[in-house]
Amino acid sequence: QVQLVESGGGWVQSGGSLRLFCAASGRTFSAIAWLCRAPGKERRFVAAIGSTYTTAYTDSVKRRFTISRDNAKNTAYLQMNSLKPGYTAVYYCVTSSTFSTVVKGGDVWGQGTRVTVSS
Repeated sequence: QVQLVESGGGWVQSGGSLRLFCAASGRTFSAIAWLCRAPGKERRFVAAIGSTYTTAYTDSVKRRFTISRDNAKNTAYLQMNSLKPGYTAVYYCVTSSTFSTVVKGGDVWGQGTRVTVSS
């Protein structure tokens, strides 16, 4: 069973950047995604990357966020640029065996890392 630990969240002013990290242990993960849950809202898909480095993004983060992975380090990343207050949420790293499954919510979740963007 794989375990995921997110880090890198914090407070940033509007227009700033953050880089989130997702470290996996237990076994190598295949498809990885970042989802978020804003206060009072349902979880939303943010970005995903497959084992062949195929990527997908929700429209609101295209050209702002970049998902990547380093298989040698068993770590995934989410580079978040030009942040706005609307991106305030808890961000979760999730993994699954297939790309199509992970974009829908994945099978294994981390504990989340909080991102707060102030205006």
